[in-house]
Amino acid sequence: MLDACAELVDEVGYEGLTTTLLAERAEVAIGSVYQFFPDKRAIVQALTLRTMESYLQRLDARFASDDLTDWWDGVDAAIDEYITMHRTVPGFRTLHFGDVVDLHLLDEQRDNNGVIADQLARVLTERFGLTDGPRLRFILEIAVEAADSLIKLAFRRQPEGDERVLDEAKALIREYLHRQVKAPGHADEVGGTEGTGSAGRDGDGDEPTGSPAAAVTADAG
Repeated sequence: MLDACAELVDEVGYEGLTTTLLAERAEVAIGSVYQFFPDKRAIVQALTLRTMESYLQRLDARFASDDLTDWWDGVDAAIDEYITMHRTVPGFRTLHFGDVVDLHLLDEQRDNNGVIADQLARVLTERFGLTDGPRLRFILEIAVEAADSLIKLAFRRQPEGDERVLDEAKALIREYLHRQVKAPGHADEVGGTEGTGSAGRDGDGDEPTGSPAAAVTADAG
């Protein structure tokens, strides 16, 4: 039923989706649909949770490779996987992570992109040894929001995504993350304070060089 739901939302959108259409596409009785899902929102929520699990599995696979040297490379990989899912996963281009239905579809306490930022923080800390904390999650939430908006713009402009917009999105996020990193001594640090424009710069105002992060500490802002 979830596969049928993904196909239908790409064809008719969330507003056009009905349990009757779903039952017909899945070739099941309407009663079978209601046995598992009280309404179409619950169906889409289940599909979105499955999609998020798939996304995290994709990230785990990418992060297990040896071609990522710094944590911001991990964020770049996360953006690439997000773009790939827009192109290849049925229903994702329409639903994303549930925003079209409810900004709190994944979690009643946090908006959907905040949940994704939390999950991204988890895989980054596991892969690169960052210290998790409010500052890291704040930085990632800003990055996720910016990337999400620009990627949606790219796919509104062209069915397969406007490459110019996608390239600019990745460049913007990478530059933002570099500005959040400073290198005191031998270890990079997620630095600065929330709400300031000087985070990640040295005392002379120069941009950091972004040396490889053997250990990255995320402070609380």
